Amino acid sequence: MAPQKKLQGLVAATITPMTQNGEINLSVIGQYVDYLVNEQGVKNVFVNGTTGEGPSLSVQERKQLAEEWVAKGKDKLDQIIIHVGALSLPESKGLAKHAAEIRADGIAVIAPSFFKQVNKDGLVAFLREVASEAPGIPFYYYHIPPLTGIKISVEELLDGMKEQIPTFQGVKFSDKDLLDFGRCVKKNNQGQLVLLYGVDEQLLSALIMGADGAVGSTYNYLGRASNLLLEAFSNGDNVLAQKYQFSTQEFLSFVIAQGFGVAQTKAVMTLVSGIPMGPPRLPLLSASEEFIARVKARLEGVKNCPYS
Repeated sequence: MAPQKKLQGLVAATITPMTQNGEINLSVIGQYVDYLVNEQGVKNVFVNGTTGEGPSLSVQERKQLAEEWVAKGKDKLDQIIIHVGALSLPESKGLAKHAAEIRADGIAVIAPSFFKQVNKDGLVAFLREVASEAPGIPFYYYHIPPLTGIKISVEELLDGMKEQIPTFQGVKFSDKDLLDFGRCVKKNNQGQLVLLYGVDEQLLSALIMGADGAVGSTYNYLGRASNLLLEAFSNGDNVLAQKYQFSTQEFLSFVIAQGFGVAQTKAVMTLVSGIPMGPPRLPLLSASEEFIARVKARLEGVKNCPYS
């Protein structure tokens, strides 16, 4: 595997734009790229993950989206990571091979989660098989036990992972277990791996623990404020960083109370960016008009953050 710039900072977990008929809308990806870079200051993306409704898309749709992000992001984005996880090992391997062929900057894999009797050896064997199809690009494990129900600690997985998967470069850690995360940071004392945190409302806590950066849905529309948080933290101004975190937490606390998921994220992104993200794919239903009306006013408060 060729040496590559370390993945760090903010990574937007991208939304999959759809038409009102429920088809993927590739025509706005170029506009989406420019919006992330120019309006939010975010230059890394994580495509076809949870926010992107990856598990609800066909293999062909996932390939088309990956191709479009790589094509439109060339010379504009720093790194494009393609999530290639699936319940089916052959499908996941095929997606990994495709990501390598289109010259993505890395791949990520979620734990297959239908069969819950998964142990460490079985999971690592699955990940190894997928990663072997893309031997020239970095591989990241996508840890999200609240959705998968697979609760093998990342600290446990790190033991021997690099030896079994030479392209293993790090973890997207989407769990609130800061004990596990902290132990991962301690185990990674040489800094050979990238540890990216995936719970946006706890970003500052993860940075203090030693996170290299973050992957999340809110960086699509709160990227600028979150970048200011990163800057304040980097400058040693934890009081200012805390203020930015509290500002984003206030908004997220509000929307979570309204019922916040993929559909609502698409509605918020449409409001903020002006790019039509469309409805989610069934069985998810579109955000209600009431939700959109309530959120609109709150967004102005975050957008005009007094600490900027």
